Amino acid sequence: MTTMMYDVFLFIAMLILPIIAQIGVTSTFNKYSGVRSSRGITAEQAARQILDSNGLHNIRIERIRGNLSDHFSPTEGVVRLSDSVYGNDSIAAIGVAAHECGHACQHAEKYAPIVIRSAIVPAVNICSRLWYLVFILGVALFESMSFLIYVGIAMFGAVVLFQLVTLPTELDASHRALKTLEGQYILEANEIPKARKVLTAAAMTYVTALVTSLMQLLRLILRVRSDR
Repeated sequence: MTTMMYDVFLFIAMLILPIIAQIGVTSTFNKYSGVRSSRGITAEQAARQILDSNGLHNIRIERIRGNLSDHFSPTEGVVRLSDSVYGNDSIAAIGVAAHECGHACQHAEKYAPIVIRSAIVPAVNICSRLWYLVFILGVALFESMSFLIYVGIAMFGAVVLFQLVTLPTELDASHRALKTLEGQYILEANEIPKARKVLTAAAMTYVTALVTSLMQLLRLILRVRSDR
């Protein structure tokens, strides 16, 4: 297979994989959003219980607009639950809320991957915004500043590294969520597998993002090698 064929294959895969992952998480969440938890506890109530049981009484819970825009903000000390989660007593909503609380617990415990992730965020933000511009400048000014091509690739490599560190934090947060939901009897035993499906589908979006970025990194490297 020629370099150009590799490039086309990788490009097509980069377009298709995120779509498949997004369809997976949306359909799975929607499916289990229609399944109410037998205990009748809402997502924000579950979140409050999990946070308090871990001594995180200072962490607030707020509602945020959007669908699956849930996140934990360590700088503000707040778990934000989206419209589709907050006030919802479905298995899917409770699973998502517990996952975000897992991130709060990670920060409180100084979980190594999330500490590393937080430390490199400023640099990665710069790299993610500018890597392509630097790369294109290197191509345009190849005769005099070809080194910028490699700088651009290195900057994109930093983005890939960030995603690589992000993946274990997401998987660990989901593991914590399922363990807590079962251990604190927030969900019944027969409801845990359903919550696991929701969190697994969500985790696949991070796996796909990493794989897609690795493909892009490979495309950049192949392109440089073919231009030599």
